[in-house]
Amino acid sequence: MIVPMSEQIDSTLVDVAIVGAGPAGAAAAIHAARAGHETLLVDASPFPRDKTCGDGLTPRAMHQLELLGIEVNASYRNCGLKLHGFGGTVTAPWPETYPSHEGTALPRYEFDALLVGAAQAAGAQLLTGTATAPQLDGNRLVEFSVGKRRVRARWIIVADGVRSTFGKQLGRTWHREEVYGIAARAYADSPHDGEEWMHSHVELKDPEGVVQPGYGWIFPLGNGVNIGLGALSTAARPARLNTKKALDFYAEQQRSEWGLGELRNVTSAMLPMGGAMSGVAGANWMLIGDAAACVNPLNGEGIDYGLETAALAVEMLGTKDLTLAWPDRLRAEYGEAFLLARTAARLLTYPQFLPLAGPVAMRGPIGRMLMPAAARLMGNLITEEDKDLLARAWRLAGGTVSALRRDTPLWA
Repeated sequence: MIVPMSEQIDSTLVDVAIVGAGPAGAAAAIHAARAGHETLLVDASPFPRDKTCGDGLTPRAMHQLELLGIEVNASYRNCGLKLHGFGGTVTAPWPETYPSHEGTALPRYEFDALLVGAAQAAGAQLLTGTATAPQLDGNRLVEFSVGKRRVRARWIIVADGVRSTFGKQLGRTWHREEVYGIAARAYADSPHDGEEWMHSHVELKDPEGVVQPGYGWIFPLGNGVNIGLGALSTAARPARLNTKKALDFYAEQQRSEWGLGELRNVTSAMLPMGGAMSGVAGANWMLIGDAAACVNPLNGEGIDYGLETAALAVEMLGTKDLTLAWPDRLRAEYGEAFLLARTAARLLTYPQFLPLAGPVAMRGPIGRMLMPAAARLMGNLITEEDKDLLARAWRLAGGTVSALRRDTPLWA
């Protein structure tokens, strides 16, 4: 059981304060506490609590969990993606070259509580309450409030998710002219909840039969399934989709094949993506994970980036001024890949693109050749160590797009 830190604790001065105890924040707390920092982890809600998420953990996320020494949902593993749509199905196993070549899925109310428990075991203190009223001296965060308490810290890591209400108070700006996501998800019982593949339906239609720029998913959990959908949007071409109604329609389409029970715990969210965010750091504070738009524009996946940016942020503690250093680090790690993914995702927001490209990609020899590679990209499974043709082509394209789009917002 997770016990909130008492509001009567005398000391409010810590080395590291982390706002938000989702995967990114909890992982940052684990790293910071293990590094010997006195660490305070703040979250608005008591645990366990739910979050809108697909719950999928790709091999990239699993690798980060292995580095943390955390075992997740040992009773269920999956071996890759099955993509359906436009008259075809493509099977894309997780690549065996990746350090962790298996995935899983775990509801966020279990996953987040597991990580928070690990943070507490490492020595981090948990405080339940909403972080508000930041006091700044220039761009240095001096203190903030949690209820009636004032918290002071040498460094502050902000990991309060896609809405990032605390980040907004520090100057976080979301650039919605770049591609972003809207999504809804639910849980349902299914006799196929032990299926070893994650399923994505890339021909996503609304109740009127119009193909939408996104995909539906069914991710087995070993105990029920996570079913959801997401669509891409920009300020110029907003997705005109009621995600909860569309989810009901999608579930009806899949109900017979999956034996789906009634949907429960239906939630929705908007997702900033691909680093389309500015105001992500000050002298002694930085945003990580979803709060910093560290989300893959091609699939909406953010847990792996949340875990990675948590580790990167703790590595940066001690930097004299994070204002420019942190955005520079994010651009060095993810900039080219995110710009390329944003450019590709933007194409999908044009109504004519997907109905023309989808059948070519999903049928016959072209689909069998292209879609496993696309699944590898969607799974964020290309590393700097990869030297194969796809990895080299991806990096070359990323460098080209980065050079052409230097004026686009990318954590600045």
